[in-house]
Amino acid sequence: MLRLLFVLLAISLQPAAAQPLTQKIAAAYRVFESHESLANGMASLVVINANSGGLVFAKNEKLGMAPASTLKTVTSAAAYHVLGMDHTFETTLGYTGKIDASGTLKGDIFIRGTGDPSLGSDRFPHTIDTLLLASWIKAIQHAGIRKIEGTVVADDRLYNGQMAPRGWTWQDMGNYYGAGVSALNWRENAVGVNFLPGNAPEKPTDVVNTTADISYLRLVNETKTGNRGTGDRVYAFAAPYSSRIYLRGTYGIDLRKTIYLALPDGAYDAAYQLHRALERAGIQQTNTPTTAHLLLLAGSEVPSGGTLLLTHRSPKLGELVYWFNQKSINLYGEALLKAMAYKQEGKTDTRDAAELLRDFWAGKAGIEPGELKIMDGSGLSPENRVTTNALARILVSAKKEPWFASFFESLPTYNGMKMKSGTIGGVLGYAGYQTASDGTPLVFALLVNNYQGPATPMRQRMFRLLDTLK
Repeated sequence: MLRLLFVLLAISLQPAAAQPLTQKIAAAYRVFESHESLANGMASLVVINANSGGLVFAKNEKLGMAPASTLKTVTSAAAYHVLGMDHTFETTLGYTGKIDASGTLKGDIFIRGTGDPSLGSDRFPHTIDTLLLASWIKAIQHAGIRKIEGTVVADDRLYNGQMAPRGWTWQDMGNYYGAGVSALNWRENAVGVNFLPGNAPEKPTDVVNTTADISYLRLVNETKTGNRGTGDRVYAFAAPYSSRIYLRGTYGIDLRKTIYLALPDGAYDAAYQLHRALERAGIQQTNTPTTAHLLLLAGSEVPSGGTLLLTHRSPKLGELVYWFNQKSINLYGEALLKAMAYKQEGKTDTRDAAELLRDFWAGKAGIEPGELKIMDGSGLSPENRVTTNALARILVSAKKEPWFASFFESLPTYNGMKMKSGTIGGVLGYAGYQTASDGTPLVFALLVNNYQGPATPMRQRMFRLLDTLK
């Protein structure tokens, strides 16, 4: 009888132990959702016990909402599963044709890509553009090539040229964060522009220089000088394969900042930069640089096969995911999404890849298809719709994997919590991990859509809500 009483007492205390946390979150959520900034908006929060998988708190958890960059957790966790944490991308340098006794190559130099988003990036010591170009020049010289009766061809055929996912907006695609993805990306398909503001607000600005030679493009500068303290309000307008980039908006009169734009064709820029580096090394080419995509458009033959000179491997997946989540680099998400689809079913279209990602999580974590309506791998498309339940359940499943430590490290720290943020127009979100004061490991996802007012006060209110998890 005494033993029975102890058992009954233990059972009765279990809900009581969990109750205060649930009640605390519920009370804080009521205050949060009643704020005037959400009068015409919507919010959703899910909190899950990471050990048991039990629901601690949920509100609007099955409502599809724009996730912004919190979607990156979905893509990166799937990449660990599908590609493996040691996966690397391979880029090869080689030549077609023959080298005669005088050192003249009667053929082409090719750079063949498989989707590496880090090629030429300065985020990793061995991927920096100047180092890669130097190693390529050295390999070409070592092969005895002194002149090229041909050209440099960037072979970007694998993903059918440079593409921007469906649903990306005109305002985004010309800026560095809206760069399209290719089988041969270069310097994250971005370039910097330095401005000189006018001597008074509303005066025209001047483009002083760019961080790389992009003289093959025309920059149309329509920016004006902004008031002191207004900062960077410059937007670039372009799209894949544009030959002109329009610069519009304002550049603060007291601002000293390099503004980064999207390259309309990263593969072409890689070929162009190698072409120029060869010229500086005294190796002339008879033809101008090009890409496989441009050759195919012109109805020309693309050189295949050839002699391999050098193979470059990207950093491992874990290192790529680190920067993908830490700095929210959309290009990395689109590259990983395509790489997964190509490995699974040989597909490269973003829409097909997004469907495969949705199907993957349906099988792996039981996520219903309607909870992952996605148009890309990065969250930049305003058409994406994801539930907080899906985000949180995927994070719970990741915690059980051998690669979890690498994934966890990739998440930024905000408000003293490990979580991925998301921000696009009218959208803010956070998804991540937190240990409660009683030691309970928690997983959470919080999304806000169509809120009114500035972003900073909303973030502060979201942080106060999430503080209840600590």
